[in-house]
Amino acid sequence: MKFAPIALAFAAFTFSAPALAQDDLSQKLEGNAVARAASPDGKLTVTISIDGEGRASYAVQRAGKPLLTDSRLGFLFTDAPKLDRGMGVVEVKRDKSDTTWTQPFGEWSTIRDNHTEMTVRLQEKSDLKREMDVTFRLFDDGIGFRYTLPAQANLKHANIADELTEFAFAGPGTAWWKPAYLWNREEYLYNKTPLDAVGTAQTVMTVKLADGTHVALHEAALIDYAAMNLQRAEGNTFKASLTPGAGAPKVSRDAGFSTPWRTIAIADDAAGLYNASRMTLNLNEPNKLGDVSWIKPGKFVGVWWNMIKGEWTWSRGPKHGATTAHVKQYIDFAAANGIPGVLVEGWNVGWDGNWFGNGKDMNFDQPTEDFDAAELARYSKAKGVYLIGHNETGGSASHYDSQLDRAFKYAQDHGIPVVKTGYVTDAGQIERVDPDGSQHREWHESQWMVNHHLRVVETAAKYHVSIDSHEPVKDTGLRRTYPNWVAREGGRGMEYNAWEGGKNPPEHEANMVFTQLLGGPMDFTPGVLSLSGSNGSAIKSTIAKQLGLYVVLYSPVVMAADTPENYAKYPREMKFIRDVPTDWSDTRVLNGEVGDYATIVRKAKGSDDWYLGAVGDEEARSSTVTLDFLDPGKTYTAEIYRDGPGADYRTDARHSITIESKQVKKGDTLSIALAPGGGEAIRFVAPGKKAGRR
Repeated sequence: MKFAPIALAFAAFTFSAPALAQDDLSQKLEGNAVARAASPDGKLTVTISIDGEGRASYAVQRAGKPLLTDSRLGFLFTDAPKLDRGMGVVEVKRDKSDTTWTQPFGEWSTIRDNHTEMTVRLQEKSDLKREMDVTFRLFDDGIGFRYTLPAQANLKHANIADELTEFAFAGPGTAWWKPAYLWNREEYLYNKTPLDAVGTAQTVMTVKLADGTHVALHEAALIDYAAMNLQRAEGNTFKASLTPGAGAPKVSRDAGFSTPWRTIAIADDAAGLYNASRMTLNLNEPNKLGDVSWIKPGKFVGVWWNMIKGEWTWSRGPKHGATTAHVKQYIDFAAANGIPGVLVEGWNVGWDGNWFGNGKDMNFDQPTEDFDAAELARYSKAKGVYLIGHNETGGSASHYDSQLDRAFKYAQDHGIPVVKTGYVTDAGQIERVDPDGSQHREWHESQWMVNHHLRVVETAAKYHVSIDSHEPVKDTGLRRTYPNWVAREGGRGMEYNAWEGGKNPPEHEANMVFTQLLGGPMDFTPGVLSLSGSNGSAIKSTIAKQLGLYVVLYSPVVMAADTPENYAKYPREMKFIRDVPTDWSDTRVLNGEVGDYATIVRKAKGSDDWYLGAVGDEEARSSTVTLDFLDPGKTYTAEIYRDGPGADYRTDARHSITIESKQVKKGDTLSIALAPGGGEAIRFVAPGKKAGRR
């Protein structure tokens, strides 16, 4: 193939943007720059350059100021020369699109996908003449880019040792991040450090630059590839670090594939980052499952919290939690409170003995003798409640693979529409067994495990079962393509608050809103109104914050995590848990700072009601919000659940709460006052509608 002159390459393709027309883009190329593209509003630009050694890089500017300086592109292979030097531009293609699409459920009913696109084909000038495409999609609030390795004579199969992808920040900043390659379950607290003090970080990593600009680095559409982490190279420059697999290559694929998108969300403030997270969904393929009306968002209770606290057991014996009698008790409670689901853990054979990190005895279609599956299926259906299954693999993923059809056929036959999976290990790695019997250890986010999780989701879909995965591969927006992948854990949830040591600090949820949850929903399991873990140990939260979490932490399947006995002590607070939905038509972040506080409002799907949730950190916080989201000309009843007199997570006053109502309308202001460790929840009831259960 002959190299097309750069000028001719630009002449062959047309592009326009409101602020930077094609002529402007061509004329402004300087130095080593060979191509440039701008976002629809012209505020973001990406420039591709090739230096004197033929190394390709990209740079990002925002409003004319550098955000990322020249950042390398390319690959390292285990069995071939690296692909990064002696490159030239063969072709530049441009495109743009402005469409909307509808989510079956989510934070927003409709999502706009407005972007420009530039694909640069690079080719080596050496004898190998290997090619790679780099495609950039520019949105007004972020950029995604990915590689494509076409099938070619000298690159028929790619054994990738790592990417050379870099993110070179133009200046200093503050980063919120959690470490990679530790115990490998992503259940770590977030660090807040200078950008140049970050170690190796998982994504999402959020950065606040010196001028206040917020940036979140992540990825989208992680399929048949190893997950990306961020390893600081030097100064403020980070290099993509792919999660290792069992063999030398971190990724092994036949050529003719595209990598996941590397995403750079950009906003003026933390609140803007949440809106920019829609880019992750837009970079995924549309729904592949067809009719998904069988997927039902909803709340659930569970035979769970007593086990987490150590009062019941997953294994059989005198303290076994998943008995027919216990489950019927929870079914009765769910039915009485309008809660559609009941999670049951420890129902199946395999929990006895040393299952932790060794789930080879787990059987996913054989209940224990004290769990009457047929009777409970009948009883729950009669009560208008469904059961949520639990498949804990104990880290034995191949063993689970061998039972997938059986497991989900069992779920379908017993009226179980959602299954929570788990991958708990003691050594931090997953056991994999190849068809030849050879055994390997895999990281949770290796290429093999990424493919395993998708096998689970696809098999579950055949039986109309949704998946809520714990100890998962991270969320990269695949819920758009596979809507039955409804939620994941992948972080420190409520269970850490059950244990006497290592409880989540008050800032934890305000950290996650602007880091992990930018990737997608989390099954955090809120609503422990007793604020009490094992042996009566205090949870670092007020009771109002537990209610606010239902709005702040989005998930289409949401647990009311406390026990029926404890909920009976809080009938007024329980009303909000009954009322709050899990499916929304609109979401807006009213204010927030990473790790400090967040105030979010969401509009209930199919209703004119709005819900507000606010959470803070260890300090008392106050803000004023304007009710511009309400419909004009209507008077709403604001049912307010706020921190009461003296509320403080450090004292018994953490239970202090004030519940009140007032009339409000569009344009009014409300003061949000958060106690230390506090929060607030409000339901805005539209006129003509009585307060009640949802």
